[in-house]
Amino acid sequence: MAKEQSKRQELITDIKTILGDGMVDVELDPKHYEQGIDLAVDKFRAKSDNSTEEAFIFLEVQADVNEYTLSEEVIEVKQLYRRSISGSNNSVDMDPFELAYTNLYFLQGGRIGGLLTWDAFAQYQEVVRRLFGGHLNFKYNQNNNKLTLMRRPRAQENVLVQCFMEKPVETLITDRYARPWIRDYSLAQCKMMLGEARSKYSSLPGAQGNVTLNGADLKAEAQASIEKLERDIELYGSGEDPLTFVIG
Repeated sequence: MAKEQSKRQELITDIKTILGDGMVDVELDPKHYEQGIDLAVDKFRAKSDNSTEEAFIFLEVQADVNEYTLSEEVIEVKQLYRRSISGSNNSVDMDPFELAYTNLYFLQGGRIGGLLTWDAFAQYQEVVRRLFGGHLNFKYNQNNNKLTLMRRPRAQENVLVQCFMEKPVETLITDRYARPWIRDYSLAQCKMMLGEARSKYSSLPGAQGNVTLNGADLKAEAQASIEKLERDIELYGSGEDPLTFVIG
């Protein structure tokens, strides 16, 4: 948490410097900079696939319990993998790769087995899983992070969950591609807030006459920056994976 706070503070310092803090009086409070960063992170999560990462987590399935609450960072569950077919603690599958390595299939293929035996056993395991409940059907609700199994577990077992998770904020604000986008978007939001405040009055009285405020200019500049940055995400300019091919 301390590291995240220090990185956020560095980002706030960059925004203050770009706004000219130190040379002129910038009327924003600390909460405005924090709000700008939060808005940038939220927009980046909504539009960029660089805000997510594939992960594997373990889930301890309990007997007669088919609903579980996952972490808030989990946004999509892709697949569930079981170690055993029957679901009991005493029934554990053999790893065909480890079995092949132990018996030196690759080194003595003509005498013991070889790749054909390894592939046949792997196909046998796949068929057994399809016939005898090796695959778990499930439903995941992103709104409440509820994972529901479509069958009642008969025994306790550990399940490997393949999922996509949100990258932590400290990861996003240090990523080489995401950090510049988040900084620029936060800067645009800060300009927008500053422009809203300054546009309340067109001018203020000063020692040598009225002082004209640039609220409208700041809002126009901020809006142009926001539109450009959102366009950059559509053009994969912030670390997204581009499309391979499109049919249609």
